[in-house]
Amino acid sequence: MTIPKRILRMHPATIVLLSFLLTILVGALLLKLPISSTSEPLSWLDSLFTATSAVCVTGLIVVDTGEAFTFFGQCVILFLIQVGGLGVMTISVALFRWFGRTLSIHQHVVMQNLFTHTPRKDIYHLLRSILFFTLGFEAVGAVLLTLHWSGEFPFFKALWFGIFHSVSAFCNAGFALFPDSLMRYDLNLLLNLTVCGLIVAGGIGFPVLYEFQSLIFARSKKRVRLSLQTKTVLLTTAFMILAGAGMYAYLERFTLPTNEPLSHWILIPLFQSITCRTAGFNTVDFTKLHEATVAMMIFLMFIGASPGSCGGGVKTTTFALLTAFTINRIQRSRRVNMFKKSIPTETVTRSVSLVLLSIGIIAVVVFMLLLGDPSNTIEADGAHATFLEYLFETVSAFGTVGLSLGITPHLPNWDKGWIILTMIVGRGGVLTFSYIVVGSGTTNGVEYSEENLMIG
Repeated sequence: MTIPKRILRMHPATIVLLSFLLTILVGALLLKLPISSTSEPLSWLDSLFTATSAVCVTGLIVVDTGEAFTFFGQCVILFLIQVGGLGVMTISVALFRWFGRTLSIHQHVVMQNLFTHTPRKDIYHLLRSILFFTLGFEAVGAVLLTLHWSGEFPFFKALWFGIFHSVSAFCNAGFALFPDSLMRYDLNLLLNLTVCGLIVAGGIGFPVLYEFQSLIFARSKKRVRLSLQTKTVLLTTAFMILAGAGMYAYLERFTLPTNEPLSHWILIPLFQSITCRTAGFNTVDFTKLHEATVAMMIFLMFIGASPGSCGGGVKTTTFALLTAFTINRIQRSRRVNMFKKSIPTETVTRSVSLVLLSIGIIAVVVFMLLLGDPSNTIEADGAHATFLEYLFETVSAFGTVGLSLGITPHLPNWDKGWIILTMIVGRGGVLTFSYIVVGSGTTNGVEYSEENLMIG
């Protein structure tokens, strides 16, 4: 099978985006079928919303997944989650290779942009490792979750629940087959630790997992050093998890179960800290949280997961780089240094642009959501939707998190359209869209004489 020349001339970012859009459309068509719904078929907009949420591994829902969809419909959603988590191009290249085809230079570039921070020749080995990690973690998670639900449901139902939630957790999708997500299991140690482990494994990025594999199975006795990418991801992820759990425990100290063992008292803050960065599951009612807790979670959702992972957000490495950039500028250092390595100026500039563009996109979407409901008639649990709820919903969609304060099913069609667009931008990446809109070529531009400007 030959690749059309028009596709070969496309930027890799364009190919990735088009592959996601095509998968979303196919998923929407399948979810629209009568066989997918338990009652009346979904509207076209709700089918598109659900398919987008699944492919973008977000988890925002307009209908209850466990009740509104048949087994076939749930299988479609699970397939879309898996494709969205791995990436359409990853699966396409894997099938291409499986049929004995040679990977073209263009496909090599696409895979390299998706999963590596430096050029590498062993792209086939990396691809095998990605599939191995994904299926391996999901299989272990499915076994543990099946054991948990085997005492509550018949075996085959427990097995299906185990598989569905394991894939959803590793891909950081947040889809659950219970109307209250996982709130009924807020103090179950096995389920909480399994889901948290899957979320973290799927959120730290395939490059980090691949490097761990290389360290474990290294044949030479020579000491192998972790790359700057892996060090930054691990340190930032650990800091965000612990800081988020600590802040949640402090802000919600009056609502935590004080009559439970200490392990359970720690479990709830730890789960919310991990899930609100990109996963979308919840074991507490978010509509009852303190506003300060909600604001803290918005910040965690905005940061999101790590590059080359199943999650969204501006990424942990961007947050770490901007933190180092700020510290270095305060110290009047000319270069940004991390772990005794100097970061290229272009990378620093891109990280600043990424954050500014992301904030701008979120601000525009929140404004459009408010504009789409000028009378503020949306109600969630009897209360009018607030600016904080709109902001939470938008950042959740942008970070492909999937958490909500209860307003998603009540959004008007106009607002659902904006949330769909936000999920696509969040999964594809802000820089990906900037490449498509303005191109990836660089120009020297025009340089004039300098004149200072007061700031701060």
